[in-house]
Amino acid sequence: MGRYFARRAVHSIFILIGVSLVTFLLVHMTGDPVTLFLPLDASPEAVRAMRTALGFDRPLYQQYASFLQGAVSGDFGTSLRHREGALDLVLGRLPATMQLTFVAMGVAVVVAVPLGVVAATHKDSAASLAASLLGLLGQSMPTFWLGIMMILLFSVSLRWLPASGRGSLVHLIMPALAIGTYSMAMVMRLMRSTMIEVLSLDFVRTARAKGLSEQVVVYKHGLRNALIPVVTVVGLQFGTLLGGAVITETVFAWPGLGRFLIQGLNNRDMPVVQAAVFVMALMIVSVNLLTDMVYSYLDPTVRFS
Repeated sequence: MGRYFARRAVHSIFILIGVSLVTFLLVHMTGDPVTLFLPLDASPEAVRAMRTALGFDRPLYQQYASFLQGAVSGDFGTSLRHREGALDLVLGRLPATMQLTFVAMGVAVVVAVPLGVVAATHKDSAASLAASLLGLLGQSMPTFWLGIMMILLFSVSLRWLPASGRGSLVHLIMPALAIGTYSMAMVMRLMRSTMIEVLSLDFVRTARAKGLSEQVVVYKHGLRNALIPVVTVVGLQFGTLLGGAVITETVFAWPGLGRFLIQGLNNRDMPVVQAAVFVMALMIVSVNLLTDMVYSYLDPTVRFS
């Protein structure tokens, strides 16, 4: 297993290089950032001088080679807008995004797993129908639309919750629910279908034939096996939550990495965009690797060759 994870770590390096290359090319396709820092009537000589000062007069392959050389040592360049280290600016906003993402994922899992189990063990009940309807609605509502509706209802109309910003835990409620609703609905539906399938297997019938209580059969024998595919989906949903944070943080003015990335794109701040995307990609790759480790723990029969 150690060799497997070592190989995955090596593959992750190539994935990060590929992500950085694609990001580098796409950011340069958005236009020349020099035009944002000079007046409209700037002379061609002034434009050329600034391009030379920023290093944009060199061929793209040379610029990318310089970027990679600096990235290896943790230097992603200096922000064109803030005149500070791009990586330091990104890491400074990372805790806010991590707080939002983990709270959203925690709420999604804590709500989805029990609902999925109840819906599976009471297939023809009102609870199962309500859970299925909740799953359908949760996966149908766009994150940005849900966030706007929550602001209109709980902030504008009822005045229960703040509409934007980051401060106390109260500020976290609406953004976490908005970003976690889709994942909650997906995990709940998967938990229900997987649990129904597991409870119909032979080993569950054998456990019941031995006289074990229904709670022991469901939660000790059924739930652990049903969680195996759910763990995989939860790991994949981490990337979805990070992507959703870009929109959600903008809607709720949450001072995190996603909102900072949007600002960097609007400002054509290439070092900031490259550093932000690299950090997000690194987190997603790390979580996927951790998911494989948890998967092998839940299912001892899995062996990585």
